[in-house]
Amino acid sequence: MRKYLVGGNWKCNGNLEFAKKFPAEVLNNLKFNPSKVDVVVAPTALHIPVVQSVVGNNVNVATQNLSLTGDGAFTGELSVGMIKDAGIKWTLTGHSERRTLYGESDQDVAKKTKLAIDSGFTVLACIGELKEEREGGITRQVNERQLNAIREECEDWSNIVIAYEPVWAIGTGLTATPEIA
Repeated sequence: MRKYLVGGNWKCNGNLEFAKKFPAEVLNNLKFNPSKVDVVVAPTALHIPVVQSVVGNNVNVATQNLSLTGDGAFTGELSVGMIKDAGIKWTLTGHSERRTLYGESDQDVAKKTKLAIDSGFTVLACIGELKEEREGGITRQVNERQLNAIREECEDWSNIVIAYEPVWAIGTGLTATPEIA
């Protein structure tokens, strides 16, 4: 049987106090069977070390992104080597904001996913359609396009978790029902 996964992406939110208190007061008090459920939290890059120092062993810490460029003169990026060195084994790829605000293409997401998989990470690969794509009746085509890009790069999907996030439901008050998902 496949494990369940519960994840939380902090996006660009929180401060040092939150990074200390939330893991200690909430995450560490969760009651779940780690052989049946993976719990993953993706704090801001700045807060990862604090979260790692506070969070219990049953909660995984992920990066929200990773760099295709590796080590070097790439201001603001997190290389695979840096992430591994920090003891992190999970990462997100393809989050809607990375796609819509920072121009990451389906191919960029696929390459990042492959790089992460080849480096031993478990990947939360995000896919999802915009409101106008949903209203235009092309949800399936958008999600297939995003998944096919990853499929073209990755043969082994054993450490890829597809995170469907309908972009139209993020922070809008609209809800994607289980039937929609």
